[in-house]
Formats: sequence, C-alpha cells, structure tokens
Amino acid sequence: MGKKDASATKLPVDQYRKQIGKQDYKKTKSALKLTRLKAEAKKSSSGFRDAFLVIAAILFFVLCVYAFFYLNLSTELNLDVDVD
Repeated sequence: MGKKDASATKLPVDQYRKQIGKQDYKKTKSALKLTRLKAEAKKSSSGFRDAFLVIAAILFFVLCVYAFFYLNLSTELNLDVDVD
C-alpha cells in the first residue's frame, strides 16, 4: 500500500476538518484576529461577571432580611404609639 493509497482512505471527520480549515484560511488575517480577540474577551470577562453575580446575590439577601425585620418592627412600634 503506497502513500497515495493510505491518504485516500481518510475519515469523514478529517475531511470535514480540512474543509473547515480551508474556509478559515479564506478569511483575512484581521478578521481572524478580531474573532480571536472577541473570544478571549468573552472568556476573561466571565470571571468578573460571576463575581459580580455572587456579590449581587449576597446584597439582595441582606436587603431582604433587613426589609423583613424593618417591616416587623415598624408595625409593632405603631401599635405602641396608639396607647393614650
């Protein structure tokens, strides 16, 4: 089996990858660079977004607890004021 015979029996996956590679090569270098930078920015911003969501959730929980106690204590104080 020669070299030509071995290369002729490629897997469909390899043919698909080669086709995709050719399509990417047709794009300009600036477009590929822009796509790569956009993907890197998206990957790096996910850490900040996750941290922001955790902090926002904690603040929301504290606000809910504060509102619960504020509303319970304010109704009790209004009952004490009416005593004359």
